Amino acid sequence: MKATSFLFGTRDAGFGRKLKTYRNHTKIIAQPGIVMKVLRRKRIVLFMAYFLLLVLTMLNVANYKWTKEPQQCNHQMRSTTYQSRSDIRFLYRPSLAKKRQLIYVLTTWRSGSSFFGELFNQNPEVFFLYEPMWHIWQKLYPGDAVSLQGAARDMLSSLYRCDLSVFQLYNSPGGKNFTSLGLFGATLNKVVCSYPLCSAYRKEVVGMVDDKVCKKCPPQSLRLLEEECLKYSTIVIKGVRILDVNVLASLMEDPSMDLKVIHLVRDPRAVANSRIKSRHGLIRENLQVVRSRDPKLRRIPFVDPGHKANKKDGSDYHSIGAMEVICDRTSRTLRTALNPPSWLKGKYMPVRYEDLVENPVKTLQGIYHFANLTTNHDIESFALNMTSVEDYCHHAMSVLGYERVRTAAEAKDLSKSLLTRSKL
Repeated sequence: MKATSFLFGTRDAGFGRKLKTYRNHTKIIAQPGIVMKVLRRKRIVLFMAYFLLLVLTMLNVANYKWTKEPQQCNHQMRSTTYQSRSDIRFLYRPSLAKKRQLIYVLTTWRSGSSFFGELFNQNPEVFFLYEPMWHIWQKLYPGDAVSLQGAARDMLSSLYRCDLSVFQLYNSPGGKNFTSLGLFGATLNKVVCSYPLCSAYRKEVVGMVDDKVCKKCPPQSLRLLEEECLKYSTIVIKGVRILDVNVLASLMEDPSMDLKVIHLVRDPRAVANSRIKSRHGLIRENLQVVRSRDPKLRRIPFVDPGHKANKKDGSDYHSIGAMEVICDRTSRTLRTALNPPSWLKGKYMPVRYEDLVENPVKTLQGIYHFANLTTNHDIESFALNMTSVEDYCHHAMSVLGYERVRTAAEAKDLSKSLLTRSKL
């Protein structure tokens, strides 16, 4: 009997638990508000989880496309060889900045262009390149100057878009990868020699750089120099190897490029005299320019018929012959400027070197206004110091027998000799 009771008691207890559970479920079902509250909470949790997953997925995709991939590229470019333009990642490179001002300084050898270029090289807002087409002339020597105009124009088109891979085309076969220090004039370039590419100088500090110091800067890949180029709102390129502004017509007509030309000129007699004095330094360039002479043009004979036969004076002959081509091409530019086509109107500014020397601050202000730049005290002081040679060298000039000029008219008077007896 006890055994039976025990069995029944156990069944009753189990049944009681089942009944209790059933009653609890019945109670919950009987209160639909609780059910809806639970379902709403579950729905909110699921929605938040889905939304969070979606956000993380989008961030991951964006990070892969725009952050992760270029960082990997930059890291590799510091230690590996330069990648060619066939790299698919160049499809994602930013286009030319909409508000970027492009300036080309059109000039010729011995026209004061090195000093003139420094007015832009010193500006912290300017990415400046010095004679980049030098690489074309060296690589394609002894090609004549006129036949190289198209290649020079195409190089400018790339450089103004911060595409520096064009330099690779003119690298020596089997040579080392082109670096920032491989650019012509790199050791005098404030961008190349300043932070972040080099710790030697700061771009915002106005002042000449020491090429001996810059030579110690670490060579950087062209990719890093391109990235630096893209940071600037103004790009200025100074060159002597574009002989005629009409060569730049296609670039100036390009709606994606806001290109202006500053034409730096100097008295041709002073240019010719300077070229003759530096005959050996320009012998290759003179030969390339002379090869472009039009055989139909009337030759102006030398006073001395045997001038060319003299070995020492042969370089003088080529210097004067080069001036013939340079003046002819300059005349073409001036004829175009006097009756400017639509692509040149408002985009061309002539500057006489003599005006810059006579009144550096006023001339600088006009140049900067044309280039949409603003001057400051440091830049103006730099221009003044660069044109005040006599103030620094008056003692040496006195000892060597060089007369000082007091007025601009004296400086322009070619009939007056500035030489006296040397005190040595």
